[in-house]
Amino acid sequence: MLIKNTIASDPKSFEITPKSVYLDRRRFLQMSVGVAGAALMPWSMRAQAAMPNKIDGIIKSPFSTDEPINKYDEVTGYNNFYEFGTGKTDPIDNSAEFKARPWAIQVDGLCDKPGTLDIEELMKFQQEERIYRMRCVEAWSMVIPWVGVELGSILKKFEPNSKAKYVEFTTLVDEKQFPAQKYPIIPWPYIEGLRLDEAMHPLTLLATGIFGEELPTQNGAPVRLVVPWKYGFKSIKSIVRIRFVEEQPTSTWMKQAPNEYGFYANVNPQVDHPRWTQSKERRIGEFFRQPTAMFNGYGEEVASLYKDMDLRKSF
Repeated sequence: MLIKNTIASDPKSFEITPKSVYLDRRRFLQMSVGVAGAALMPWSMRAQAAMPNKIDGIIKSPFSTDEPINKYDEVTGYNNFYEFGTGKTDPIDNSAEFKARPWAIQVDGLCDKPGTLDIEELMKFQQEERIYRMRCVEAWSMVIPWVGVELGSILKKFEPNSKAKYVEFTTLVDEKQFPAQKYPIIPWPYIEGLRLDEAMHPLTLLATGIFGEELPTQNGAPVRLVVPWKYGFKSIKSIVRIRFVEEQPTSTWMKQAPNEYGFYANVNPQVDHPRWTQSKERRIGEFFRQPTAMFNGYGEEVASLYKDMDLRKSF
């Protein structure tokens, strides 16, 4: 475990998504017979064993924070990606067979130029490094050096029409590549959504990489959404469809637990999740908790999007 010490305000073990019983049993059997496998390797060794290709021509972004960046093995070894399992290390343990090439995103709905966005085409856009804070609804956080393209610049090319008010995103469904999709853990496929103005905001990123390299599978390869002022579950991974719609999409977690998850999911220290206080957070790799900032510290840039809303009611 990365965090070895706990304090009274930490989330309880039963409140955090439990590690897969199957993997625990498999690891025990491997150790008992002396089998050396990837699941037994430390995060850093496993991360280095599967380092993706470097991305050329990256430019720096003025939107980046100057806060200390989390270590590579923290960012790649501690993830929520339910398609690979419910444990934090399930994504790195269960994703070796995933193929991120070839890949294309279908873009359709209420737009004048529907089409597809091939991953190789996307990689030809100017790639930009954006060092963003990432805040999980489970009250932990990281600072991650993403690489990608401003989402709005991509969406404009498909010319959303006047009826488009929201953007819906969908993750790949493939039980062979996503083993946990064989089980009804959550409703598949994973679906998320943004208001069109949120999707077009300059901070919203279509991420293709981290640490100057293509996205590792466990972090959402080959392309994912990053919306830094919202809780991390909004940043959908392994996207295969983007659809412009008139009505507000119903996201996966809204279906799974409507009493716990709303559409907006803006980071708000004044509105607690039923199982976790949101007033403070634990930065992965650090011992002490720190106060959570409204909109994850991006309020100056995005607060105007919600000026007429009651943010206590519109979670």
